[in-house]
Amino acid sequence: MDGQKIKRINELYRKSKAEGLTAAERQEQKLLRAEYVEAVKQNLRGQLNNIDIEEKDGKVINLGEKYGNKRGN
Repeated sequence: MDGQKIKRINELYRKSKAEGLTAAERQEQKLLRAEYVEAVKQNLRGQLNNIDIEEKDGKVINLGEKYGNKRGN
């Protein structure tokens, strides 16, 4: 998600507190928030998929591969 969209989310939030939003602005806010949440989830998933755990026996296991979530870029 780019900085312009985040800026717009914040603008809509401030406007909603100050004077309220139109129906179109509420819909825009809802869509932007959903897109933001999805971007955060994908970022977190990508980070978790790259975590390696070393077992007591010395074997290294990649969590992304272990749980089938490893995605190539």
